[in-house]
Amino acid sequence: MDHPPSPCTGTCTLDPFTKLCRGCARTIDEIMVWPTASAAQKRAILSALGERLQSVSVRSK
Repeated sequence: MDHPPSPCTGTCTLDPFTKLCRGCARTIDEIMVWPTASAAQKRAILSALGERLQSVSVRSK
């Protein structure tokens, strides 16, 4: 199974309130596990990001 690409945008700054990366909306735990995660785990993280981005604006303006 092919691994999906990382959602990292290179911003890599955690928001102090949401505890989410301002670039990719992942938690620190999701960022740390990404390199060793299975393709299925990565897809689950990406799915969570889609839902998260709809409910919380974490991107810097």
